[in-house]
Amino acid sequence: MNDHYYTEHPASDHAERTVRLTALGNALTFTTDAGVFSRDGLDRGTEALLEALPEPMTGRVLDLGCGWGPVGVALGRRYPALEIVMTDINQRAADLARRNLAANGVWAEVAQGDGFEHVTGRFDAIVTNPPIRAGKAVIYGLFDRARDFLVPGGALYIVIRKQQGAPSALKYLRGIYAGAEVIARSGGFHVMRAWVEE
Repeated sequence: MNDHYYTEHPASDHAERTVRLTALGNALTFTTDAGVFSRDGLDRGTEALLEALPEPMTGRVLDLGCGWGPVGVALGRRYPALEIVMTDINQRAADLARRNLAANGVWAEVAQGDGFEHVTGRFDAIVTNPPIRAGKAVIYGLFDRARDFLVPGGALYIVIRKQQGAPSALKYLRGIYAGAEVIARSGGFHVMRAWVEE
C-alpha cells in the first residue's frame, strides 16, 4: 500500500528537495521530502488559507496538520510575537517542520501526533488544511475536537476545495459552532472561519 501524507511513519525512500517561496510578505526557504503533503511546494489551498487569515494574528495559534511547516513558519516570520504550536501525525513532516523553523529563524513548538493527541492548552486560532483523503469522519472529528482547544471567541480557519465538500463542511460547522462563514474563495477553494462564543 502506498504511503499517504497522513501516514505516521512513511516508508517511502527519502528524496529531499529545497523549496523557495514568498508567503505573507517574506521570502522563505524550506526542505521537503517524499512521503509528506505537497512536497513540490506550497499547494494552492494552503496559499489561499494563508492569504485569507486576519491581520494581525495575535495570541496563541495552532497549525493543525502542519506538514513541512509553511503555515507555522510564515506566521512566525510575519508575527514574531505569536505563540505557535505545530502538529502533524507524520513523523517525517514534523521533523521537517522543526528544521524549517530553524532555517527561517522562527521559533515554535512542534508536536508529532494524531490530531490533538499531544496538544495542550487553548488557542486564539486553529489553522488547518485538513487531510481530505483521510475521509469525512476523520476531518469532521478534527472540527469537533477543535472546539475544546479554542479560547472564548477563538476561531477555526479551514480551507477545503468546493468539489471536495466545502458546502457540506460549512453546514456541519454551523451546526456545532456559534457561527461559521466563508471568508475567501480562490481557485475553487473555500476558506472558512468557525468561531466559539465569547
